[in-house]
Amino acid sequence: MTRVPVNVQPRPYDAWIENGLVRRAGEVLREVWPDSRRLFVITVPPVRKAWGQPLMDSLAAAGFAGELFEMRDGETQKTLSTVEELANKLVKRGADRSSVLVALGGGVVGDVTGFLAATYMRGIDFVQFPTTFLAQVDASIGGKTGVNLRSGKNLVGSFHQPRAVLIDPEVLNTLPEREYRSGLYESLKCGVIGNAEVFRFFEEQRGRVLGRDMSALDWLITESVKLKAAVVSEDEKESGPRRVLNFGHTIGHALEAESGYKKFLHGEAVAWGMVAASMIAAGLQKADPDTARRIISTVLALAPLPKVDLASKKVSKRLLSDKKTKNGAVHFVLPVEIGKVEIVSDIPERAVLQAIEELRYLSQA
Repeated sequence: MTRVPVNVQPRPYDAWIENGLVRRAGEVLREVWPDSRRLFVITVPPVRKAWGQPLMDSLAAAGFAGELFEMRDGETQKTLSTVEELANKLVKRGADRSSVLVALGGGVVGDVTGFLAATYMRGIDFVQFPTTFLAQVDASIGGKTGVNLRSGKNLVGSFHQPRAVLIDPEVLNTLPEREYRSGLYESLKCGVIGNAEVFRFFEEQRGRVLGRDMSALDWLITESVKLKAAVVSEDEKESGPRRVLNFGHTIGHALEAESGYKKFLHGEAVAWGMVAASMIAAGLQKADPDTARRIISTVLALAPLPKVDLASKKVSKRLLSDKKTKNGAVHFVLPVEIGKVEIVSDIPERAVLQAIEELRYLSQA
């Protein structure tokens, strides 16, 4: 088993990575809570069907009293009404301040459950048990929780760190192909922003990655988690260095919001965002053309992406309501070289519009 420390203060925690961990979860959580706790697992129907019972059996074997709640699946369910619905269920079941929530699912489940934990009775403990590649390498680490509004993504939320993150690569075997490939982009992002070896792995070992080779996935997950843990340990609340993790997310979030969260999976939108950021970086001479080409070609080689058929000006307007915008300035994370990025806030609007237009052209090819 690999344990990656996430050294946020005043209460650091570990990300545990091991094949078969779903069946040992109760044993691991006993290290976190030796005393008696009620655990409420929140999940979605497909994940419950595949992994709900093994997890509940593991918790019971470790002596935990556990219950399982379902929420509806999909990004469109990442709302305040879902949080309210789940909170009412907790009240009816007698959950108190000593109770623990367990997010068993992808990024949506993790964000909703984390926000519920941050606000229920003014804050209770929770555990992340991510079941998608995207959530394992990114969303489950760092304590970002929240829900969407019609006007934008993740505009209501809180920083609320989990007490533990349990990552079992084996659960990826039941992940639909589109969901799996979408998640790869958050790991590729790690390669661009801070670990060039990860990027080269995607270039040279793409067949193993797409084939879900377990040794390849173990390595990618571990390296990606280590990078994110290091970044959030230095800057928990995104006041400085943590902003590099938003590479691809500025235009990515705008694409999701403008399409009503129904056209793109999160990773797919981030993929187009990384392409756009690379184009902008090359156009502004922040990156040489070969670096931009390598990033764009590697992104496009991982999955067929949905077409970008949205109006460029409407997508650009969405950027102004993004939570990364400060004092009217939109912040972009631009690649300088593989493994290094720069945060830039003075991007000309024409450069952004041109990049979105180029996405429209590329996606029709």
